[in-house]
Amino acid sequence: MSERKQIVAMLLAGGQGSRLVPLTKTTAKPAVPFGGKYRIIDFPLSNCINSDIDTVGVLTQYQPLELNDYLGRGEPWDMNLKFGGMHVLPPYEGEKGAEWFLGTANAIYQNLRFIRRYNPKYVLILSGDHIYKMDYRIMLEEHIRNEADCTISVIDVPLEEASRFGIMTTDSTGRITEFQEKPAKPNSTLASMGVYIFSTDKLIQYLNEDELDPNSDSDFGKNVIPRMLKAGERMFAYLYGGYWKDVGTLSSFWAANMDALGDVPELFLNDPAWKIYYRHGFTHPEFMGEDAYVSNSIIGDGGSLLGTVKDSVIFSDVAVRKDVEIGDSVVMAQTDVGEGARVDHAIIAENVSIGEGSRIGGPLEDESELTVIGPNICIPAGCVIEPGRIIASAADLEPLNTAKQKGGK
Repeated sequence: MSERKQIVAMLLAGGQGSRLVPLTKTTAKPAVPFGGKYRIIDFPLSNCINSDIDTVGVLTQYQPLELNDYLGRGEPWDMNLKFGGMHVLPPYEGEKGAEWFLGTANAIYQNLRFIRRYNPKYVLILSGDHIYKMDYRIMLEEHIRNEADCTISVIDVPLEEASRFGIMTTDSTGRITEFQEKPAKPNSTLASMGVYIFSTDKLIQYLNEDELDPNSDSDFGKNVIPRMLKAGERMFAYLYGGYWKDVGTLSSFWAANMDALGDVPELFLNDPAWKIYYRHGFTHPEFMGEDAYVSNSIIGDGGSLLGTVKDSVIFSDVAVRKDVEIGDSVVMAQTDVGEGARVDHAIIAENVSIGEGSRIGGPLEDESELTVIGPNICIPAGCVIEPGRIIASAADLEPLNTAKQKGGK
C-alpha cells in the first residue's frame, strides 16, 4: 500500500488491575469509570486525537467484553476511518496456535503486522491506565530533533517515591545514560510515564531480539529499554510538566478523582482547548430537590439528588435520597443511596444499593483507610461498614450481618 502514516499509536489496555479489585473484578482496568462521565481509557485516546494521531491499536486481554463494547469502532474519538482509525487487537490464534500476551513487549511483537500495515516512521506506545492530558506532537518533535531511536516521557517525582517507578538518569542534552527499574536506591528522580516513541525500524529490531531471548520477561522496562541502552542506541528523556497520575491502586484512583474538584483543580476536565472525548449515554437531566445541597462536586446526568453532597464525584443515574450525606467520595452510576445514609471517604462501584440509615466509611488518617464497595452489591438498611473495609461481594457482608444479629439489632 502506497499510503503511510507518520506515526501509529499502540495502547496497552489488557492489564488485569489486581490492585484495583473490586473495581476490576469483572472489567478491564482501562474501562473503569472515572471523573463522573468518563472511562480511564478516554484520556490516552483523547490525547491521541487531540495530537492529530488517528491510527491507534488498542491491545486488550483481561475481561475485554465491557471495554470492547465501549470502544466500538471508535466513533466518539472520531477514529472510524477507512485507512487508520481505532482497532481493537486481542490475542489471536496464529500458525503456532493461540497465545496470550506474555508482557508489554510481546504484546507489541504479536501485532507487528498491524504496525507494518501503515508503514509508519514512528510508533507511540501508551498505557491504558494513566490519567493525564498530553500533546504527543511536542514529544515527537523532540524525538525527531534529537534523531532519537527511542524517547521516553518522564516526570520529576519526589525522591521518596522514585523507587515505585522506572528511573532515568540523563546528561545535559537529555540523553539517557542510565535506567533503573524500580530501584531501592534511585540515582535520579526522573520517572518513566510508560509513554514511548520509537523509530519503527529500531522497535522491530529489538522486539525480534527480545522474542528470541528465552530468559526475557518480554517487558519494555525490564528488557527492551535496558537492551537498547546497553547497545548504545540514541535514547532521550522527554520531561513532561503537566498533570499525570497512575491510577493503578484504589488510593491513587480516589485521589485522581478528587484532583478534578476545586475552583482551580489540578486535573481540569472542562478545558475547551483539550477535550476529553467519551461515549455518550442517553439519559434524562439531573433532578435536584428543594432541600438538596451540593458543594465542590461533580454531578452526572440522569440522577435524583435530594440530600447533601460535598467534595465528591457522583456519576450518572445515581439516586441520593432525603437526609443522605456524601463527602469526599466517588459514587458510580446506577447506585441508590437510601434515606438517611452516610458515605464518607469511600468508593462506591456501579449498581450498588445502600440501605436506609447505613454508615459507609469515615474520616481518614491515611488513604489506606478508604472504604470500597464493589459492583452489584446490596448493603442492608442500618449496616455499618468501618473505614478501610473492602466489600467485594455479598459474602463480605455476612460477618457484619452476623454481628448485627448477635447484638439483637
